[in-house]
Amino acid sequence: MESAATGSPGVMIVTGASRGIGAAIARRAAVAGYSMVLNYSVDAKGARSVAQDIKNDGGTAVAIEADVSDAGAVADLFDAATRLGRLSAVVNNAGITGNLIGKLADVPAETVRRVMDVNVSGLIFVCQEAVRRLGTDGGGTGGSIINISSTATKAGSPGTWAHYAASKGAVDVLTVGLAAEVAAQGIRVNCVAPGSTNTGLHAAAGMPDRVERLNPTIPMGRGAEPDEVAAAVMWLMSAEAGYITGAILPVSGGR
Repeated sequence: MESAATGSPGVMIVTGASRGIGAAIARRAAVAGYSMVLNYSVDAKGARSVAQDIKNDGGTAVAIEADVSDAGAVADLFDAATRLGRLSAVVNNAGITGNLIGKLADVPAETVRRVMDVNVSGLIFVCQEAVRRLGTDGGGTGGSIINISSTATKAGSPGTWAHYAASKGAVDVLTVGLAAEVAAQGIRVNCVAPGSTNTGLHAAAGMPDRVERLNPTIPMGRGAEPDEVAAAVMWLMSAEAGYITGAILPVSGGR
């Protein structure tokens, strides 16, 4: 990929870009010269605010609504993105917990289905479209896909988000399999797995102090900031990581 110094690196799609890690990735990528497509499903105000911030700083950004669990909506999202220029990067950041914390036996069936629809089916739909547009078999020039997982896959989040951890386990497996499948098409597929991170995810599930309470279990003694996760994403996108594919990079403070 080109560097921002030598020319535009192309168009990047970030799903779930209204806030938190997605917004941090979008801001960093815009500084690197990418034309940004900020996807959202619910928080239009947040996504448009991030897009406006990028434009105020001289970048290019557009906020586009699409529920990633709808394959047709994902295709429309990619159609809109390619109208901005050459698509070169996709970040699969959209993910939900179901806005609850508790034991698996107490999670309603509709919550399980929705979490799997967004976190697993949605990620697959985005990856499918990304491969179709980026891959040399379809006339593309290659590119990079980054999936956002979680270190919750290590212990399984018992008593809190076991259903969410299971969905992120699927993300890890898909990353490894897809990376091998599309490497010959010039596409690198990698994964960033954040640990406890200071985002609104915990408050939305009814536990705003969750990160602070986990701090004593983290060797570095604190949760991550969204921008620290974004930095890892941008490194995996860069030419410096050009021989890396199928990797799962933890950003967890050692936990």
